[in-house]
Amino acid sequence: MSHADSAAAPDGLQRLQKVLAAAGLGSRRACEELIAAGRVTVDGREAQLGDRADPRVSVVHVDGLRVVTDDRMVHLALNKPRGVLSAMSDDRGRRTLAQYVPGDVTRLFHVGRLDADSEGLLLLTNDGDLAHRLMHPSYEVAKTYLAQVPGPVPPAVGRRLRDGVQLEDGPAAVDRFRVVSTDRGRALVEVVLHEGRNRIVRRMLAEVGHPVERLIRTRIGSVALGDLRPGVTRPLSREELGGLYGAVEAGAR
Repeated sequence: MSHADSAAAPDGLQRLQKVLAAAGLGSRRACEELIAAGRVTVDGREAQLGDRADPRVSVVHVDGLRVVTDDRMVHLALNKPRGVLSAMSDDRGRRTLAQYVPGDVTRLFHVGRLDADSEGLLLLTNDGDLAHRLMHPSYEVAKTYLAQVPGPVPPAVGRRLRDGVQLEDGPAAVDRFRVVSTDRGRALVEVVLHEGRNRIVRRMLAEVGHPVERLIRTRIGSVALGDLRPGVTRPLSREELGGLYGAVEAGAR
């Protein structure tokens, strides 16, 4: 291997297959095959063998999904425990997200604010542009919640939530609603919406007569909470990241 290939050029450009391999797409040989098959684009143009890219600024897609090539970027999923503020610091000494962030990571944005009493999926990233787009309702990235409420929940409740209810800060509607289970005067319901207003799920369910007793967010776009334990973080997979970037790219069109 030549010295020129073993390190980035002064302008930041590297062989595209090296950039792809470093991003976890396989060996350099396998990445060459992806390029030759026409499955890779760089900055909107179909890549060719021999192309170079700057991993820190080039926009790379494989099979239509964005690939994060900048090794400075951090993307984590966190299962936020109940009683923790969705903030990195608090002047009143309350528990915050900072205690769950790796010590060598600084300036993370949290995506999808949860009130202290709610729990479940938060995304943590130092990609400010992605964080902004994921939080903006115009990009319509869906979020899924499980809520425990007083039951039973009649079918009319779901219809009313889908049609929209009037809150003090304007109308709000869910994308989808279903009753998961009912037992002993309590019901578990699933709510899907792309709104991000403060305490929106709690306020909507209270408005239809079923105040929330427990609220867990289980999904943001392509990222599912799964079996991630409370207080634990994990890196997002390449597929999850591709799905998130795809969602905000679609919303921008």
